[in-house]
Amino acid sequence: MSELLTVLGVGGPAAALGGTALYARSRHPALYWPAVGLPFSAARLLGTYGSVMEACGLTVPPSRLHALAVRAATRREVRPVPPRRGMLRPTATGLRLRLRLAPGQEVADLAASTERLRHAWGVHAVHVAEIKPGTVELRLVGFDVLRMVRMPRRTGSGFLRVPVALREDATAYLRDYRAVPHQLTLGATLSGKSMYLRHLLAGLAGQPVALVGIDCKRGVELAPFAPRLSALATDPGEAAELLPVLVRLMEERYDLIRARQRIPRGTAPEEMTSDVWGLPESERPVPVVVFIDEVAELFLTASRKDEERRDEMVTQLVRLAQLGRAAGIFLEICGQRFGAELGKGATMLRAQLTGRVCHRVNDEATAKMALGDIAPEAVTAACAIAPERPGLAVAGDTSGGWTRIRTPFLALADAADRCRTTAHLVPDLPPLMPFRPVTGSTAAEAA
Repeated sequence: MSELLTVLGVGGPAAALGGTALYARSRHPALYWPAVGLPFSAARLLGTYGSVMEACGLTVPPSRLHALAVRAATRREVRPVPPRRGMLRPTATGLRLRLRLAPGQEVADLAASTERLRHAWGVHAVHVAEIKPGTVELRLVGFDVLRMVRMPRRTGSGFLRVPVALREDATAYLRDYRAVPHQLTLGATLSGKSMYLRHLLAGLAGQPVALVGIDCKRGVELAPFAPRLSALATDPGEAAELLPVLVRLMEERYDLIRARQRIPRGTAPEEMTSDVWGLPESERPVPVVVFIDEVAELFLTASRKDEERRDEMVTQLVRLAQLGRAAGIFLEICGQRFGAELGKGATMLRAQLTGRVCHRVNDEATAKMALGDIAPEAVTAACAIAPERPGLAVAGDTSGGWTRIRTPFLALADAADRCRTTAHLVPDLPPLMPFRPVTGSTAAEAA
């Protein structure tokens, strides 16, 4: 009886502790990781670093001087040398470790071994990022951060830089319009595309930019943000009137840049410019971000007259995509379907859209249109997105890199309220005034 009581006294608390840990690991991984997962993974990494690197083929023969020193001091066998390891830095979601690559190694060697490193050190994922030539950072993620999205405190947001989602390596995904001026965002119904667009509008609402909307679903997607919009077109007919105005606005800005380029002798080089960002702040026009929802509606036609209008709109879109960046005009094109069968100009337009974000889609052809020219594995990852994970997407650009991201939930009422409270930031652009949506504030101004 005493032995049974002893077993119960020791085993009961241990079983309860183990059950609590397993429950926390499955239901509350953000709490389980710093309390249990981090110490175990850090100890495993520090204890097995050399052997794991050797097993993954990430070691190199030591230098002659090092080999002679080891033989002279210890008389033991000289083993291959792994990359020099820096300090282990814990985070709320994982671990960070900087490595100094040995001569002859490259980042691709580590990237090819991430799956084996993940299993060896018992973490959810391992990502590799190059810091500078010869130095890389291993980002170990302790749990699936895309299951319950929590944006980091430091996102790196700024002017024309909007944090809209969380990357799979637990860093913020930024929509940087200065680096990636135009983007194509695709997604089926209930895939999270509208949530992504909502974050962009709410993030840009507080910045000194002009927001223009083309929503061919009668405005149901962008109408809640009307107080902050400088212009809104709700059908292809209105879009056909708005796009030429944007093209003329772009041409006026090019005239402004060209006037600045007639520079007299003796002018400092830093005062010369080829885009609006080199103009003095007092002369610099306000940036314009154009949101186009359901872009396929601009391509669809029912008569010959519609075909002529379609050709004109597509030509203007291509011109804005080709020339808009230098004039401070950026395109955010969204849709459920995008392919060459939309008609003339579709592939030409896509070629000008540097950024690509693909949510869950209904067919592989759309994923290929968005990501096929970036990497085949990105297409496979996009087609594998499950319907029960709205907001999950594959983001990439034409440089070849891609990553999984997920947008956190943002209520429509909160985003709309953000646009209402920042309505006073709508810039004064006379060419766009005829297209400004009528709201309570604009009606009061007109009165």
